[in-house]
Amino acid sequence: MSEDGALEIADAVCAGARRAVDVAGEALTRIERADPALCAFLDVWEEEALRRAAEVDARVAAGERPPLAGVPVAVKGRRGLRAAEPLLAAGAVAVGATSVPGPGTPWQTWGLGARGRTVNPWRADRTPGGSSAGAAVAVAAGLVPLATGADGAGSVRIPAAWCGVLGLKATGGRFPSGDPTGLAAPGILARTGADAGLWWRVVSGRDPSVPCFPLTAVWSPDLGYASPGPEPVALAREAVERLVAAGVVRLVRPPVALSLLDPGPAWLALRTPGADSGDARRVRAVNEARLHTLFGCADLLITPTAPTSPHGHEGPGDVYSTSLTWAFNLSGHPAFSVPAGVGADGCPAGVQFVAGHDREGLLLAVAQEAERRGAVTALRPAS
Repeated sequence: MSEDGALEIADAVCAGARRAVDVAGEALTRIERADPALCAFLDVWEEEALRRAAEVDARVAAGERPPLAGVPVAVKGRRGLRAAEPLLAAGAVAVGATSVPGPGTPWQTWGLGARGRTVNPWRADRTPGGSSAGAAVAVAAGLVPLATGADGAGSVRIPAAWCGVLGLKATGGRFPSGDPTGLAAPGILARTGADAGLWWRVVSGRDPSVPCFPLTAVWSPDLGYASPGPEPVALAREAVERLVAAGVVRLVRPPVALSLLDPGPAWLALRTPGADSGDARRVRAVNEARLHTLFGCADLLITPTAPTSPHGHEGPGDVYSTSLTWAFNLSGHPAFSVPAGVGADGCPAGVQFVAGHDREGLLLAVAQEAERRGAVTALRPAS
């Protein structure tokens, strides 16, 4: 496992203390050693990665200081390289395509790599979540510091939670997406808020916000419709209490208790060709109005990320892992999963932060401040 973050790597390469070619070679060696067991990758681009890294070294030698100089990144799926183009232009080095659910898979919290099913690095008999399965595993196992994802119902946030890393979904419609329904948005998986913030600066051209802490927040264990298990709720609530004690957030009660309409049927209708979308539009309008009211009196909404701990490879059971995430694909709000702790089964859980539209910078600032004040600590699976 590498402990080097994206910021440290880029600073070292720009300063001439490290070569991008060496950094890429180390990442490729880690992947070669670990991926036969993890199955996080579909393809590994060894020759191309070393060529790109040499180009980065040449740019630095010519006086450039790319913000992601030499940072190894993994991209989601074989079609993910286009989404990573801003990162490559900023000096990142793409080392491979990560696993996603296989053809015909009836559920998305699973991954199929080149060597078989993708395993959770905390427990090999459990799934890492998905559909950004390999991306989360590659970051959690320290193979790369950053991996791109796409989030249509929780596909970045759920694997982030179940693998113990951070996962950000951008505001719906803010960046190009190949999803004609508009439900999917790009995202990033990272081990630290600072590294996620570096990704944000590259793709958005903006720095994370610098708000005055504590920020006001509303806690909701179930959004008014979900039925999460007691342990994910307890772990998320304990994380919130640490944030309160550290002065990062202050819990407030909204004038009206938040109760959203279940977004599941609406989400499914929008994804089903020929389905009547009238009720979906009604659910979307009601939920957006209720969230607008909430964000009028609080900076943040906080929930557990997933309603259950990671399931086994035989299937997800009866509980939708998306039940607490897909509301914000329907509404378009940015959402961020941050590690909350480790459950009795030895697997991580996440706490989800949601903010108003186009306020990704606020979410990143919360994660970074929580790390700085010790309210959120990085989780590391056993090597």
